[in-house]
Amino acid sequence: MRPATGRTEKEHSDREDWHNVRAMLPYIWEYRGRVLLALASLVISKLAIVGIPVVLKHIVDALDASTTELVVLPVAMLFAYGVLRFVNSGFNELRDALFARVRYHAMSRLSVSVLTHLHELSLRYHLERNTGAISRDLERGTQSVSSIMNYLVFNIVPTAAEFLLVAAILLSQYDSLFAGVVFCTVIIYIVFTLLVTEWRMHFRHEMNALDSGANGRAMDSLMNYETVKYFNNDRHEITRYNDTMSQWEEAAVKTQTSMSLLNFGQASVIALGTTGILVMAARGVVAGELTLGDLVLINALMLQLFVPLNFLGIVYRSLKYALADMDMVVKLLQRPVEVTDRPGAVPLVVRDASIEFDSVGFHYNADRRILEDVSFRLEDGEKLAIVGPSGAGKSTIARLLFRFYDLSSGRILISGQDIAGVTRESLRDAIGIVPQDTVLFNDTIRYNLEYARPGASEAEVREVARLADIDGFIESLPDGYDTVVGERGLKLSGGEKQRVAIARVLLKDPSILVFDEATSSLDSQSEKNILGALGRISRNKTTLVIAHRLSTVIDADRIIVLEQGRIREQGNHESLIADDGLYAQLWHMQQKKLSEAI
Repeated sequence: MRPATGRTEKEHSDREDWHNVRAMLPYIWEYRGRVLLALASLVISKLAIVGIPVVLKHIVDALDASTTELVVLPVAMLFAYGVLRFVNSGFNELRDALFARVRYHAMSRLSVSVLTHLHELSLRYHLERNTGAISRDLERGTQSVSSIMNYLVFNIVPTAAEFLLVAAILLSQYDSLFAGVVFCTVIIYIVFTLLVTEWRMHFRHEMNALDSGANGRAMDSLMNYETVKYFNNDRHEITRYNDTMSQWEEAAVKTQTSMSLLNFGQASVIALGTTGILVMAARGVVAGELTLGDLVLINALMLQLFVPLNFLGIVYRSLKYALADMDMVVKLLQRPVEVTDRPGAVPLVVRDASIEFDSVGFHYNADRRILEDVSFRLEDGEKLAIVGPSGAGKSTIARLLFRFYDLSSGRILISGQDIAGVTRESLRDAIGIVPQDTVLFNDTIRYNLEYARPGASEAEVREVARLADIDGFIESLPDGYDTVVGERGLKLSGGEKQRVAIARVLLKDPSILVFDEATSSLDSQSEKNILGALGRISRNKTTLVIAHRLSTVIDADRIIVLEQGRIREQGNHESLIADDGLYAQLWHMQQKKLSEAI
């Protein structure tokens, strides 16, 4: 079964392609002076290359004549011939040198723009994305910028300029029949190229989709290496990958065979046109209407025109491929940012770190409500715990507090300010989190600790490691703070990663702390140690604890019990046990499991 690409042929129409080209122009405009100089160099080089056959004609005519100028004139023309060759080569290289900065700057800016936009997109997008497929699309898309500019500036525009110059010479110096044959040959060539290329482009689109799909599956299986091994599904993953690659192979073969058909057709058109021009020129020489130099000039002009025109067919196909590769990047950049700073947004000013949820409602889709009319207030320095069954909406509350999503209804206030009206940067500066699943960068322990506050001193980094009770472990490692933790921190245990997360939050020193099931996957001893560290860092700070294990929140000032997105109960541990409601049921159930485990 072929993977759905979600892309129709209409999406790859010329209008869409030109839209993509226009989307690229801002990345070039910054160096418009260089572009104009490069184009001027291009014009000069083309004037020189077209002037070469003209000089060659006069050389041949002079050598063919029997006049007293036989010695003088060819020497001057030969010198002019050499100068034109030098000018053509020199200005070609100058054009390349001038345009290099434009091309590579555009690639650099596009790469930065794409990464910036990816960071701006909401958590909803990142939960749904396929990292491997996006990586391959971005790689091809960024490279396509360089390819497109190369084709336009170094191939298409030069060939068009050369064609106009050749046409001007033929129309001004020879019978219009010569220009007519050239025009007809070029038109037939272009029409044939466009029609056949458009017919075969869907093979390339299919190749891209299958290539991205195969890469996504390969990356997914490698990122889930342990899961693959746990279930002994190596063969299953390889089979899935092989099926996709087999389909890619078929699409690639069709692409190559259809290219051979196109190349043969183009060569046939050029052969017929060139032969016709030479037959006409030869007859003119025999009839005395043209000189031998005219025959040489016409032949040279045809070679200069049709050789790049033959290459232009390859360029057009490559340009279409590059535009297809670029299409995903352009569409990604056009994807609307779901959560943005509102016009007039101001920085959050934390006078007292109070939090208030006022009738908050949230749903991903209209038929899937996550939170409904959730209201509570957390005073400055208070510790509030949110508990409840799985799927009750506990972690969603933390995500809404960080404004990873916009609310469906209601509002959230920090220090009396609606977070929808403050800048996201200032909001997230005020909050620190120890997540359930701590993911670390594939870098050193020092880098992961300093990530909370780049530029922190060595003394500060070591102090937070000591407070999080992880300094002894780090110093016991051969490379100490320079130990690389591996992709996603897989070289560290769950407890070690959690302590790194705690130390990182300590270094950030936020006004508000959020613990999102920070000990749910730890053993009892690790949980005890980390709870002690959490208690130390949360002292005198406003703290929101999201927990599954009720034993970790019995010291909370207040506990809110969520069920199916609604607040069912709230109070402290003792009062909730006394009420004998949902909290009491969960407490007794967990205590029973604990006693059975012992």
